[in-house]
Amino acid sequence: MTPLIVIPAAGASSRMRGGDKLLETIDGTPLLRRQAKTALATGCPVLVCLPPDSPKRQRAVQDLHLSTLSIEDAAEGLGATLRSAAHHVLHQTPRHPMMVLLPDFPDVTDTDIKTVIARFTAEGGSKVVRATDASGRPGTPILIPPRLLPRFLRLKGDDGGKSALDGELVVTVLLLGTRATHDLDTPEDWTSWRKARLKPR
Repeated sequence: MTPLIVIPAAGASSRMRGGDKLLETIDGTPLLRRQAKTALATGCPVLVCLPPDSPKRQRAVQDLHLSTLSIEDAAEGLGATLRSAAHHVLHQTPRHPMMVLLPDFPDVTDTDIKTVIARFTAEGGSKVVRATDASGRPGTPILIPPRLLPRFLRLKGDDGGKSALDGELVVTVLLLGTRATHDLDTPEDWTSWRKARLKPR
């Protein structure tokens, strides 16, 4: 079954010292829009979770063919966003697997996402499948079968789903380099990443 790709974009970007990492631009495009378009390029339905008080993030994706979900209790942490997303997915017919694609990992490609989905399908659609970097460190995206979604309704605080996956076998998919684990949380992260992009390959 085709997964629903959830982009949890309701965080406060607190480490950006007043900036918004999801509105930082890459080749003139806000990161959030860029990541949403990457997800849409897979052909899967996409749900972007937004805080209730961020019209700029809303405008970044409003003309794209996707759904948005306002997370009223976003200040609670990532757990609140994933809880609301799981509730949304559980009320869909048919019920989709839920892929969580964190929005601040700009090196993840649509091909990477499709690779994770292909492995999920090959495993029969019943196991958790998660991308790792080349060293095996777990990252994003992660694909969750429908049977586990009720557990996500119990998430609290900044729990990114770890407690909901306790006891589950997680199948891993290695992505090139640090694509799955390289996030941009601070101004320094952005500066370093942009400099690296300009280096000759």
